[in-house]
Amino acid sequence: MNTLLTFFAVLINFTQEKPVDIKKKDLPKEAECVSCVLFGESHGLEKPAAGVMYKGKAYYFCNSKEIAAFMKDPEAFLPPVLPRPMSEFNLVDTDGKPWDAEAMNGKLVMVDFWATWCGPCKAMFPIFDKLYEKYADKGYVLLSVSVDEKKDAFDKFLKSHKFPNPVLYDTTGIYGKWGVRSIPATFLIKGGKVIAQWTGKQTLKTLADAVESNLPK
Repeated sequence: MNTLLTFFAVLINFTQEKPVDIKKKDLPKEAECVSCVLFGESHGLEKPAAGVMYKGKAYYFCNSKEIAAFMKDPEAFLPPVLPRPMSEFNLVDTDGKPWDAEAMNGKLVMVDFWATWCGPCKAMFPIFDKLYEKYADKGYVLLSVSVDEKKDAFDKFLKSHKFPNPVLYDTTGIYGKWGVRSIPATFLIKGGKVIAQWTGKQTLKTLADAVESNLPK
């Protein structure tokens, strides 16, 4: 009987549809903030200010105000399924070259979703430039995809900032189909599959390690 009750308790946890607050007394002494990790700003282990249970797993936050964003879209905080088939991609770069799954075939492709108004996105440009300079002749491709709502802002930015790699303007809501909820959002594609992804500002080492270990043979 006790075994049956335990089974149903576990089943309820994993089918739980709504996040439930963890009481202050039940918070651990140290934990990593799921919100900071999602946006590439992890501070490592620290005393959590709050936490919630969702689908059988505990999520902790360094600031209780971050819970509101989690409650609004908890699925965005779940670890991504990797590898997985890449979503639809069919855009043309500023030189008129079309990019889709076929154009990416046989290459290691990094897709960076950014916008002219996004400070962290622009802070990543020097890192992406270094990656492109080092690996472009080894089967690595970087696609910088602007999600600016106003095309004029995108065009104006290109006059003052030169990209060494292909630049595209998202005209069909590709970012939504890729599940992008915040930028910068970066995806690594190989063989038609997403093999790695990051949100927020990342280090050169993090991205370079992923690129080097997946370059075409």
